[in-house]
Amino acid sequence: MFILESYSLAVFFCVITMLCWGSWANTQKLAEKSWRFELFYWDYVIGILVLAVLFAFTLGSNGEQGRSFLTDLHQADRFNIRVVFIGGIIFNLANILLIAAISMTGMAVAFPVGIGIALIWGVIDNYMRVPTGNPIWIFSGVILIAIGIIVNALAYKRLSGIEQKVSSKGLIISVIAGILMAQFYGFVVEGMIKNFSVQETGKLTPYSAIVIFSTGILLSNFLFNTILMRKPIQGRAVSYAEYFKGNFRSHLTGILGGIIWCIGMSLSILASDKAGPAISYGLGQGAVLVAAIWGVFIWKEFKDSSKAIITLIYIMFVCFFAGLSLLVYSKL
Repeated sequence: MFILESYSLAVFFCVITMLCWGSWANTQKLAEKSWRFELFYWDYVIGILVLAVLFAFTLGSNGEQGRSFLTDLHQADRFNIRVVFIGGIIFNLANILLIAAISMTGMAVAFPVGIGIALIWGVIDNYMRVPTGNPIWIFSGVILIAIGIIVNALAYKRLSGIEQKVSSKGLIISVIAGILMAQFYGFVVEGMIKNFSVQETGKLTPYSAIVIFSTGILLSNFLFNTILMRKPIQGRAVSYAEYFKGNFRSHLTGILGGIIWCIGMSLSILASDKAGPAISYGLGQGAVLVAAIWGVFIWKEFKDSSKAIITLIYIMFVCFFAGLSLLVYSKL
């Protein structure tokens, strides 16, 4: 199987992860305006599994190192398969809850709370599992990124004129979503081999782990997304019949969104061998920066904004770049 040989390449892969995780949501904008998110989400999770399987039978089954995908699945312990599968379920639930929280409280509250908790807790959790890199630089970088998220939220809040009233239910859901989002990566790492060049018996290779993880996302979606379709956060209920009436463009954009996200997840997992899970996960969550760049420069979300808002945006970018730089530097 293909594995990374250097830390510099691992950092490059993490940057690609940032781009993928921060950009996949744009595919929803390419779908028909009448295409509901609940329907889009089905194609999204299908796209994740499709890319995972493709990588498993190509990059994960060729080369001189490691076991091939099918051989690896055959030898894996049930415990390791189960723990990675649970990681997929946790991610899917966290993702859907975060969407619900954004709908209830707005981006300015749900996003910094949910992603902020996920980033800080996730980096700490992954560092405790595999302590790689200088902890002072790692956690200093995390703090700067967290500040950047908060500043970004303040800018959105001023832009949209959100009042101080916040749904307590939405805030609680944001916290739950963030805690869950912080856990999923550690579950995947737990079931994998620790050193990709040394094949531990019973453990999964990264490619097999991503397939199991993606399967957990898809199968859990029959529960989570079915509930969301019947009890939508906004608008009327939607049916499976409507999904099958969707046009080719709408289905394709959803699958493309899932493929983009899974490319990011795959590269993040591969990078964790040389960079360590904490650094890999933390850099990947820098996707918030990429999403902000899309919003500011492509979708013009802050067009004609006041000088105070523009100043906050610049502060946010500085915090993100400084924080991500410290994460990279922590292992040099």
